[in-house]
Parts: sequence; structure tokens; C-alpha cells
Amino acid sequence: MQHLVSASDDTFRLEAGFVDYSIVAIYFAVVLGIGVMARRQVSTSIDFFLSGRSLPAWVTGLAFIAANLGAVEIMGMSANGAQYGMATVHYFWVGAVPAMLFLGIVMMPFYYGSGVRSVPEFMRLRFGTGAHLVNALSFALAQLLIAGINLYLLATIVNRLLGWPLWVSLVVAAAVVLSYTALGGLSAAIYNEVLQFFIIVAALLPLTILALHKVGGWDGIKERVQPGQEQLSSWPGTGLTGIDSPVLSVIGIVLGLGFVLSFGYWTTNFVEVQRAMASSSISAARRAPIIGASPKMFVPFIVIIPGIIAAIIVPELASFKAGKGDGVTYNDAILLLMRDLLPNGMLGVAIAGLMASFMAGMAANISAFNTVFSYDIWQQYVLKDRDDAHYLWIGRVATVAATILAIGTAWFASNYDNLMTYLQVLFGFFNAPLFATFILGMFWKRMTAAAGWTGLVAGTAAAIVVAVLSKDALGGASIGVIGLGGQGAGFVAAGAAFVVDIIVSVVVSMRTRPRVESELKGLVYSLTPKESLVDPDEGAVPWYQSPTKLAGIGLVMVIVLNLIFR
Repeated sequence: MQHLVSASDDTFRLEAGFVDYSIVAIYFAVVLGIGVMARRQVSTSIDFFLSGRSLPAWVTGLAFIAANLGAVEIMGMSANGAQYGMATVHYFWVGAVPAMLFLGIVMMPFYYGSGVRSVPEFMRLRFGTGAHLVNALSFALAQLLIAGINLYLLATIVNRLLGWPLWVSLVVAAAVVLSYTALGGLSAAIYNEVLQFFIIVAALLPLTILALHKVGGWDGIKERVQPGQEQLSSWPGTGLTGIDSPVLSVIGIVLGLGFVLSFGYWTTNFVEVQRAMASSSISAARRAPIIGASPKMFVPFIVIIPGIIAAIIVPELASFKAGKGDGVTYNDAILLLMRDLLPNGMLGVAIAGLMASFMAGMAANISAFNTVFSYDIWQQYVLKDRDDAHYLWIGRVATVAATILAIGTAWFASNYDNLMTYLQVLFGFFNAPLFATFILGMFWKRMTAAAGWTGLVAGTAAAIVVAVLSKDALGGASIGVIGLGGQGAGFVAAGAAFVVDIIVSVVVSMRTRPRVESELKGLVYSLTPKESLVDPDEGAVPWYQSPTKLAGIGLVMVIVLNLIFR
């Protein structure tokens, strides 16, 4: 039986049965129930924003990966698989895992040990209020835009399932996420993310197995994939980057994605770091991203592979890829695959899994936004020295406001056939310059406060210029002077932001006065006692609780995967 029927000339609906609707309803009830239970544990702002810093490493580790396993990960990466093939694995094995391991080993001790409540607050301690304000405002804007992506795709599922108008679906989807996030704060978000991680796997693993069976396994994919075998090789990834030269394409992937975008996202993005900061100790905080790296490296098999298969066996998508049809986009790859493969009951699990991924992503954006807005903007620049209850109340108000604003930013996402293109542009604007400022300031004690904010502004401006001059990075706002399209434009914009930020920061630092070294303890690597970066008993723990040993195992595994699927 087919589960997709026409709702209009230009869209489709998921035709679910009673069992499917029941599964989705039960899932929503559990999600809201977790929010209500978490509400009982919230009595202070630290409880609301950082879960009282009391969670074990395995919980924060799964939440760390689930917060990223949102709409973009599921829909965006499957869309990339359908459009570009195996080169999409670079977002995981080059563009994620190495940076996650680096975060756990090098960066988390500084975040956790300094006692800061957010990444922008660390920037304030290192560079002062100039860089802090620029970072806090840009981060808040980025979270609203990315929350809009998750909300748009969540609303799309509601629209396809129930046939409601998209604006009604947006409001309903936003209300559900708002309910449990505003009630229980970060604890509700994290415990729901752990639940959602298992639901997502339960939804996507059977779909992948059925898809592989349908197409005849990996040999069947190799026989039928179009256009040609290039889509089954991860390197040099010229289709993904939009760069014709194989050498320059590899450089773009390694430096633009693997270094600037990846390290910029995973090591300075408070959406992810916030989960690790909720851990109960420095060791647990270090292990959180390392634990998350293990499932992260295997996500491509349940996200990218279905996208590749969808472009082979789904008639509409195969026609769209060949340039002969419309009415669907690459973003529909997972939904279209459900049509042909999933029976009643399994469709309900799959829908719940997709909703779980979108809600996890949006809740992560909203919970990070309300923390930064409350602590780094409101408390720092609007109303200081109020009692803790005031900032807890502001956090809940910010949660509501962010959800409403995300409904507006969701419309930006609707203009892209492949949301990964949009997302890479945003990362180039917001994450790449922050990473440059952050890493230079952490390892170069001479960098000054003036260099902190001027470097951020200059780097962001450079990324915007590249995006505007590219072929299609900003849709109609791009003028096409640079003949670079697709996601390669995002890689180049990120590289430009990083280089310009570093140059401006160095020049300004050499012309301004640095802080005295005694003020930089705990903020600059060379000036921080190494014993303060680890727990006192870390040397005596078994190997499976040692961050360095776990990171070493993870690094070997990801190198092997890169070699196997090169």
C-alpha cells in the first residue's frame, strides 16, 4: 500500500492509519510528560539553563549527539545523499568526529573549569565586553535562523500527515516544543533528546534495511546509481563542493569543512557545548562529546544511504535528479522513501522518529538561545544584579519569544531545495569567525580585547561578501561574480572568514596593549596549570572512563572508515 497521496498539485500527504496516529500521539504525550517531570527539578536559573551541572556523561553524551541529530541531519543529509552521493560522509568523518574529539580533550576543560555558563561568557572573560556582545548577538541570531529550519521541517511533516495549511502546522509544531522546553528547561530538553535519539534510530534503521533489500544491497546501488560511479566515491567530492578541480575540491573539503566549519561548529557552538557543560565533573564533560562521536560516525549509514537509494527507486526523485520533473525536492528523499517501503505501524514509528529529530534540533537551539539571551545579553547589558528568580523568569520569556520568532525564520528555509546549502552559509557567517577568534585567543596570550571584537566583525563581513558574490549561496541575493555554487560557496566563505579574522586579529593585537598574564589564568592554554584541567582521580580510572583513551579509539575508527569508503 502506498502511504503518499496527492494533497494538491504541488505537494503530497502521508496516508497514515489508526496505529500510526496512535504511535505519534503516545510519543507526544511522553515528550510533554518529561517536560512536566523536569519542571519539578527546576528551582534556580542554573537548574533551568544547565541542569544544575549534575548529569552523568552517558546522558550528556547522547544528548550531545541528539541535539545535532535534528532536521538538518535527517532531511538535509539524506537530501545531500540523494543529490551528491557518498561525498556527503565528509560532513561526519571529516567535518564532525575529529572536532568532537578535540573539543573533549582540549576545549571542555577550559569551559567547565572556568565555571562559565555559556561560550559567550567565556569570550567576555578572555576579551571583555566588546567581543562578548558581538558573539552573544550573532549567536542569538544564528539560533533563531537554525531553529527556523528545524521548525519548518517539523511543520512539513505535520502538513503532510494531516493536510493542515503550513502556517497552522508551524504554530502547532512550535507549541509542542515550547511546552516542554519552557517547563523543564535544559533538563527537559536533554532527557527528551536521549529518548529521541533511540526513537530516531528505531525509525531509520528499519527504513535503511528495507531500502537496501529493495535495491539489491550495495551491489544493486553500484549497478543503478546515477550519474555514474563518482557518486559512490567520497573523494574528491567535486559535485558536493561545486569546484571542478579535484585538487582544489579536496583542499576545500579538508580546510573549509574539515577545519574551519567543523572546528568552528563543534568547539564553539554553545548548542552542543551546553550539553557537555551540564555534566557532573570535568571528566564527564570531556567524555560527553567523545561518547557522542561514536554514534555520530555511524549515522551516515542510516541517513545518507537511504538518500542515495531514494534517488534510485523513487520515480519522482529520480526524474527530478535527471532534470525532467518537479513537484518534489531533494529534501523529500526520506519522506518519499517511506511511501514505497513502510507498512502501517512502521510508518508511525518513522513519523515519530522524524518529529523527534526536528524537535531535538529545535529544542537545542531554543535552550541555547534562552541561556545566552538571559545571561549574556539581559543580565550583562540590560538589568544587572537582580535576584535569581528574575533571570529564571526571563529565561522562560525568552523561550516563548524565540519560538515565535522561529516561526518567522522558518520561511527563509522554505526557499532552498537542499537545506544544507543554506546551513553552510549560516555556519560561515557565525561559526567560522568565532572559531578563529577563539582558537587564537586560547593559544596566543598576546591577543588583545580590541582584536577580539574587530576580528569577529571583519571575519563575518568577509563571509557575507563571498556569499553575495557567489552563484547561489544566498539565493536571489547572490550576484554570481564568483562562479561558485552549491555548498562549496559555504566552504569558501568560511575559509575567507577564518583567514580575515586571523589577519585582522594579529594586526590589531600588535597595535594594542595586551592584558597582564595573571588575568589570563584558566583562559589561555600556556598560562593554565595542567592539573586544573582534569579531575584529581582521572589517572586511576579504567580505560572506558578515560577521555584520552576513548578519543584515541574514536580517531582510529574514523580513519578506518575514511579509508574503506574513499
